[in-house]
Amino acid sequence: MIQTLISKLKEALLSVLPITLLVILFHFVLIHLSIYELTAFLIGFVFLVFGIALFSLGADISMIPMGKNIGRKLMGRKKLGLLLFSSFLIGFLVTIAEPDLMVLAEKFPSLNTWVLILVVGAGVGLFLMLSTWRVVHKFHLKWILIVGYIFIFAFAIGMQFIDETFVPIAFDSGGVTTGPMTVPFILAFGLGISGMMRKSGEEDSDDSFGAVAVCSMGPILAVLILRLFLFGIGQNPEVGTVASSSAHLENWNQFAQLLGNSILQEVKEVGLPILLLALLFLVYQGILIRIDRRSLVRIFVGLLITYVGLILFLSGAKFGFMNVGERFGSAVGATDFYWILIPLGVIIGVFVVLAEPSVHVLTKQVESITNGAVSNKKLLLFLALGVGSAISLAMLRNLLNISIWWFLIPGYAISLILIFVVPEFFTSIAFDSGGVASGPLTSTFILPLSMGLCSVLYAQNPSYLLVNSFGTVALVAMAPLITIQLFGLHYQFKKKKLASMMETLVTVGEADDEIITFPSKEEQEHIRKRGHRHGEKAG
Repeated sequence: MIQTLISKLKEALLSVLPITLLVILFHFVLIHLSIYELTAFLIGFVFLVFGIALFSLGADISMIPMGKNIGRKLMGRKKLGLLLFSSFLIGFLVTIAEPDLMVLAEKFPSLNTWVLILVVGAGVGLFLMLSTWRVVHKFHLKWILIVGYIFIFAFAIGMQFIDETFVPIAFDSGGVTTGPMTVPFILAFGLGISGMMRKSGEEDSDDSFGAVAVCSMGPILAVLILRLFLFGIGQNPEVGTVASSSAHLENWNQFAQLLGNSILQEVKEVGLPILLLALLFLVYQGILIRIDRRSLVRIFVGLLITYVGLILFLSGAKFGFMNVGERFGSAVGATDFYWILIPLGVIIGVFVVLAEPSVHVLTKQVESITNGAVSNKKLLLFLALGVGSAISLAMLRNLLNISIWWFLIPGYAISLILIFVVPEFFTSIAFDSGGVASGPLTSTFILPLSMGLCSVLYAQNPSYLLVNSFGTVALVAMAPLITIQLFGLHYQFKKKKLASMMETLVTVGEADDEIITFPSKEEQEHIRKRGHRHGEKAG
């Protein structure tokens, strides 16, 4: 375990170091943080490195086995009602305990924080039920996504004429709900269900992912419905201002007090989801799973490691990064060269993706289930480029006060069109990636950056400030839908090229559908050797 932890620490350091160096560079050039703020940021950097490493280790040991065991055993019972109820319960509990959602809800002035959290949790629970039903009945993901997003956009466009302030927060909610607590558990739960179907010969790789994709739709619809339920059509909520992330550190006593309060707050907030997951697993362990004592102890040790990792990660992000993100945005926005945020957004986006813990969970799951045929590094590259482009577009939108519809409608239209030409497996990964990419660092650094910029640009207009501050997370969640599906087209082209040398990688046509099969590692090595010999003969 020690060697594994050291390896994960190295990965985490390489992930977080670039964005840290970028901020330090801008500190000397433009932002000019106080000694207290700079120290807080550097402590945040250390916390993030250890937090990501411990969270990743804990997820491997505990959350992934927990989700797989529950999904596998529930599927083995062959009781659809119990399976669907459990899906709702899991989706609801892990979502209301999602730290990212808490960060977003605290910054939206028009709703009570817990009202928004509970409604979003119910939305995720209901759509996780839908995802489970899809896998059991082998209903194609693309039709759920197409019909779901057409309905959501029709509803949201209608809402735009009633109250435009709720549309960005609704789409942001769809992104932040799939964070560090939700993603590992939901991914593993879906893999456990599909794994049981594989044993019975009823499952293919297309069914292994897609749960996060479906769950991301639930919060969008839930928040829009909540807006109608609470305020109706004839009246709008009072427009407030977004909550500031500024820490206002002026001395070391205040510094120590704020750091201590941040850690204690995360101990309480993170303790709730860990406790709920532990109790949920104990209930299923007692009535359904019954794994051996050694495995049970290992899972609970892993939960403890996950708990410590999340405390460190979220404390570092909120204490060290939120204030700096807001200062970054407001400082650049007050200069004559604020346009630099557009190209800089690409760089920041790449760094943010590399630092998101849930991204690494997803890409490793994909690499594992495809026997390494879908490279973890290539998937990260396409994901990083997509998110970088999204943040650049978000900065452009903030600077020019462009309606979010000019980005959402074309973006989702392209995503849904690509569904018809990309293998469904890559569609599942793409829409899962959209939720995963918009994780804690997006909500604690990119969102405050956007808010800081808008606070300067729209200081005299609260409605513009609110509309433009939110929506950044939505664009981050949308970008991977396009770039990962383009990666799927790239993979498909590469597969056909290899198939001309050897018929190991094949696409089997059944009616109008395509099923991708992935070779084992031995078969992939055989392909490479055959391809090398083929090239020598041709030469």
